[in-house]
Amino acid sequence: MKEKDFINTIKTVLNSKYIGDDCAYLEDLGIVVTQDSLVEDVHFKRCYITPYQLGWKSAMVNISDICASGAKPVYLTVSLSLPKDITTEFVEEFYKGLKDAAGNAQIVGGDITGSDRIFISVTAIGSSTGRNISSRKNARIGQKIIVSGQHGASAAGLKDLIAGKKDSKFIHKHLMPEARLEFSKKIAVTEKSAYAMMDTSDGLMDALSQIAENSKVMAEVDFTRIPYDKELEHYENYRDLIFYGGEDYELIASVDNPQDFTVIGEIKEGEGITILNLNGKTVHYTKEDIEKNLYNHFKEQ
Repeated sequence: MKEKDFINTIKTVLNSKYIGDDCAYLEDLGIVVTQDSLVEDVHFKRCYITPYQLGWKSAMVNISDICASGAKPVYLTVSLSLPKDITTEFVEEFYKGLKDAAGNAQIVGGDITGSDRIFISVTAIGSSTGRNISSRKNARIGQKIIVSGQHGASAAGLKDLIAGKKDSKFIHKHLMPEARLEFSKKIAVTEKSAYAMMDTSDGLMDALSQIAENSKVMAEVDFTRIPYDKELEHYENYRDLIFYGGEDYELIASVDNPQDFTVIGEIKEGEGITILNLNGKTVHYTKEDIEKNLYNHFKEQ
């Protein structure tokens, strides 16, 4: 089974209009809500990350979801399940990282319990006041596809950590991502019509595929326009890092008015993803092509 299979089952059972985007948009309350969990030895290993960095990342992955909706992050709650060997110094550093990453958003509560390993669950709440909230169902033919930042860096950082490297710019990107607050705000405040936006937590291709599938369109992207650090080309299969690496927490959106953002493609009629200028060729990917390359937390090791 894959994560998406479980999500589809939950959607079927609950029959809820709120499930499907990075955040649930509760329009009557003027807020969006999201929740993400990090599990030791699934999402992180203590030998690779400091308590401060873990706190930072735990906050940022949720703030990034708020940004993907177009809302303003305002509140976080944090639940921790901790094994017996965790010290008060660990908790102190963890919360310092959380607080610094949260910025102007306030940490307002949570829960703490015992466990056999570290489990972290963060709920983030965003304000929709003065913002046009996105949905991955909103992409329309003719809209431009825009992105923030560079892609593939976090996946390269994870490779560096596993290879035993102690410090690199890619490792920093992996351990301490930064949510794209200004990118999100500029679009949500200025884009007057419906638009789609997601973060690339599960990879650039996953975000493109999710938008295309939910909006019943095709995403056409020019590979030569995708921003990435040229040092990635020193890594084996570097294009896979760019497409499928994940955890960059950049934003991708389909908009009518691309402004001064980086345009990598356009929404077209059809389905799936078409990549132009990939080794001089045009390559089309179906949803199934993409999903078999994505990381699966439930895959047997």
